Amino acid sequence: MKKSRKPRRPDVASVELVGGPEKYELGLCSYDDKWADTYLDHRRRIRDALGDGYFEIEHIGSTSVPGLAAKPIIDIVVAVDDITAEEDYLDPLLAAGYELRVREPRHRLVRTPERDVHVHVYERDDPAIGEYLLLRDHLRRNVEDRVLYERTKRNLLEKQWDDMNDYADAKTEVILEIKARARAACRY
Repeated sequence: MKKSRKPRRPDVASVELVGGPEKYELGLCSYDDKWADTYLDHRRRIRDALGDGYFEIEHIGSTSVPGLAAKPIIDIVVAVDDITAEEDYLDPLLAAGYELRVREPRHRLVRTPERDVHVHVYERDDPAIGEYLLLRDHLRRNVEDRVLYERTKRNLLEKQWDDMNDYADAKTEVILEIKARARAACRY
């Protein structure tokens, strides 16, 4: 059952990083079939927290790609009707045991206290969701780009990262190249 859309309120105007920058300390692990089960457990937990509203939930990131080494953090994207109506999704997710990490324009991030599951919340139809799914689906199908992406991550992890966000930003160029190939492959 789809909730009726509420009037939009102004979104946050700046980035709030709860707890400040965090040093990157996790390495890559070989793909683990348990990651899919962990996703399904959290999908149920999120559904239970959010109730019967119309929410889309997808497993994204490297742990969603069989065969791809990843840091052992399950990334999940949740699409909501109105990102500014935090009482509809943020309060229930916090009550379900997730902790707020990021509040920024068009995006919220909650995670488990153990930091092993990150839940990215976007408004339905936000282009970021399509970008996540484009990369995930292409890496699931394309061995060459999956190998390139893993090699890039391994090379970057040879450096010291004072902030996990800096590590993520360093992957951007390769991710953009892979997504360009994914878009080209979709045209044929």
